[in-house]
Amino acid sequence: MTTCVLRCTVKCTTCLNKNLHPLNDSHLFLPGWSLVLMSLASTSQRGIKPHPSVNRTEWEPLLIQNKGRERTERERKRERRDKLEKHENRSTRYCACYSGESCSSHHVWEMTFVIFLELLPAKNGEEPTMQFLLEVVEILTSYIRKTFDRSTKVLDFHHPHQLLEGIEGFNLELSDQPESLEQILVDCRDTLKYGVRTGHPRFFNQLSTGLDIVGLAGEWLTSTANTNMFTYEIAPVFVLMEQLTLKKMREIVGWPDGEGDGIFSPGGAISNMYSVMIARYKFFPEVKTKGMAAAPRLVLFTSEHSHYSIKKASAALGFGTENLILLNTDERGRVIPDDLEAKVIEAKRKGYVPLFVTATAGTTVYGAFDPINEIADICEKYNMWLHVDGAWGGGLLMSRKHRHKLNGVERANSVTWNPHKMMGVPLQCSAILVRERGLLQGCNSMCAGYLFQPDKQYDVTYDTGDKAIQCGRHVDIFKFWLMWKAKGTVGFEQHIDKCLDLSAYLYNKIKNREGFKMVFKGEPQHTNVCFWYIPPSLRSLPDGEERRQRLHKVAPKIKAMMMESGTTMVGYQPQGDKVNFFRMVISNPAATRSDIDFLVEEIERLGHDL
Repeated sequence: MTTCVLRCTVKCTTCLNKNLHPLNDSHLFLPGWSLVLMSLASTSQRGIKPHPSVNRTEWEPLLIQNKGRERTERERKRERRDKLEKHENRSTRYCACYSGESCSSHHVWEMTFVIFLELLPAKNGEEPTMQFLLEVVEILTSYIRKTFDRSTKVLDFHHPHQLLEGIEGFNLELSDQPESLEQILVDCRDTLKYGVRTGHPRFFNQLSTGLDIVGLAGEWLTSTANTNMFTYEIAPVFVLMEQLTLKKMREIVGWPDGEGDGIFSPGGAISNMYSVMIARYKFFPEVKTKGMAAAPRLVLFTSEHSHYSIKKASAALGFGTENLILLNTDERGRVIPDDLEAKVIEAKRKGYVPLFVTATAGTTVYGAFDPINEIADICEKYNMWLHVDGAWGGGLLMSRKHRHKLNGVERANSVTWNPHKMMGVPLQCSAILVRERGLLQGCNSMCAGYLFQPDKQYDVTYDTGDKAIQCGRHVDIFKFWLMWKAKGTVGFEQHIDKCLDLSAYLYNKIKNREGFKMVFKGEPQHTNVCFWYIPPSLRSLPDGEERRQRLHKVAPKIKAMMMESGTTMVGYQPQGDKVNFFRMVISNPAATRSDIDFLVEEIERLGHDL
């Protein structure tokens, strides 16, 4: 009895000893040959003439002579790997038992003829289920391998109308009838193929980048568990993981013994919304039952450079955007404390009640850190809630070298911290931390009797779901907890220090380089490096409106060419009266100095003739 030379992904329901072809019983399975099933497209590429007994509209066998010798295991693995790489985006299937003997390890399934109804929990569904999942794993591992290969494009860009119309068999339209698992596998490949590789070492477009393998494993297992975070009885391990991890994060913030409360939420915008809700409940708890009519006119304060989610929270929670007062910043994007106090005094003079102040630790564009201690002094003086939005910069608390940029964070009443940004945890993973225990529960609880029964056989304080706005809540903790176990606190510290070192390298590389101009003076506080690229055609043009208008178009044009070529991605935007500039951010652990060099040279190459 022999074993498969290649792991079978087509398995015959008839013993191969009977010399029957898996798909065509008129075709002999010849001893001494290896049978490899491939799509017509694959075989035609190889220039191989199909066997006359096979219907060309179905599968085409490719007979490869064994050449009378046993190949080594290394050669066999190499052959299989090469074939997978060559045909990974095609309908490639292998079936091979050398010398024509039956495969000792499995029966045969061909995904072309299998639909989801034959997978578990169907009777006898284990074989096709395992085969289907192995195929998916092949797709995943191939994608991961290529993501870290710098010769792979960051993206294969297509316009929306092209994807909607369908490309090479990839169709987004939904069907009324089940499609074969073969087509589902094609859809899996193509979905990844036409997406953006955010884990690529040269993807710098967003604050959330990278592809952490341990975190990815955690996300796979989380989806497999497919549970909800509202009660201990259905998510016992995950609930405990969340509580222990949140306590550790509060300790790192600087709250004594990690006391306080918190919860993981669906992103920094929702975490920031929680902070506004809790602040309102703290000072005006009657709003929970009577609405905003029970409160005086409340006003909120935030930086003109703060995240737009604060404005969204003002609108969604009934304050109104007109009652969100924007604070002036210095040229580096940091809040000016004197401006905050002046505007608080002015609001009180008008009869308004100052309620809430956001200090941003790492603004989205400039990466600025507001002076938390000075803002905290004003909040304590006027009895206002201080929230620190550390969605982007909170990760620096893990670094002994850089955590001083958040000095005073321990004085905050609440903190937003997104591990899915600077710490590289797969999306989504955001925490809202609250210094005073009980406020989350008091603000949000509705005591649904069908979930939160008080007479359960365990300590029901572990039923954390009533603290959340949501009922159903995704398990965001496991991947983060698993990464923390794998890296340790020191591993996160090393990652953050490396990213900030790379941003300093970029800043020093371009600050005096011809054709580059920094948006603000001095080294950035975070990994955000903001700059203009000025093409040769504009360098001798005097400052004025014409130069501004032409420079405004440079970054979008370079970005468009980047996306068309797929070489790299970096963001751009205007800010205030400043025309479009590049905002380079680094949070990807795979990035190196050579990737920074490549980006600079690519911008020069693409923008030289503009």
